[in-house]
Amino acid sequence: MVYATYPDLDGKRVVITGGGTGIGAAIVDAFVKQGSQVIFLDIQDEASLELEKSLGGAKHPPKFIHCDLTDLAAVGEVFARIEKDYGPAEILVNNAANDNRHNIKDVTPQYWDDSLAVNLRHQFFCAQAVAPGMKASGGGVILNFGSISWHLALGKLTLYMTAKAAIEGLTRGLARDLGSAGIRVNCIIPGSVKTPRQMALWHSPEDEAAILAAQCLHERVEPEDVAALTLFLASGNAARCSGRDYFVDAGWYGS
Repeated sequence: MVYATYPDLDGKRVVITGGGTGIGAAIVDAFVKQGSQVIFLDIQDEASLELEKSLGGAKHPPKFIHCDLTDLAAVGEVFARIEKDYGPAEILVNNAANDNRHNIKDVTPQYWDDSLAVNLRHQFFCAQAVAPGMKASGGGVILNFGSISWHLALGKLTLYMTAKAAIEGLTRGLARDLGSAGIRVNCIIPGSVKTPRQMALWHSPEDEAAILAAQCLHERVEPEDVAALTLFLASGNAARCSGRDYFVDAGWYGS
């Protein structure tokens, strides 16, 4: 994909969670190509280091930092380190999540807590961590990642969908409370994105055919499609966009 160029993203400090693989890796690549100063967080060290190396020749090579986002003490330490070493984040992309399938009968209190920790809780606390620096700088952008799943009521994803539905409410609350400081907050809602993880774990040829048939556009959504929307919403071209949900799903309305 050839991305549009947004001159105001050149040099911007961008923090991306879950940036080592899949959608997150495409977003890292897209911002690096804009000339942004990208710091990305992940627990998948091998893939993240390889991505960091592959983009090492960029104007501003990205920086990978290992961070388990379910460990809130570690989250606080990492964001304090980012501000000390690079300056306050100007754009936060809350991308990290885990869409493991589950049956209702198998869910324990611990599984519930773990699922919401990896899919919801960190989005708030990452936003909380960057908000003071954004306020002091006169504004910023926070992009939370939701999911098409709960809009379609997909199976075996009850806890994941609970978290993703809550993220849309979180986005509205943050947008309202931070808007007076010039901080824009939006929610990006991908459809079925063709990532290596999805293809390896969940999608049979029959699943692929069913998804395409249910979409208005009979083309699979690629990670780069999501990255393109992310760039727009992070840029000054979206200066009056806040508190809203933006779908990139090829018009998927169910099967």
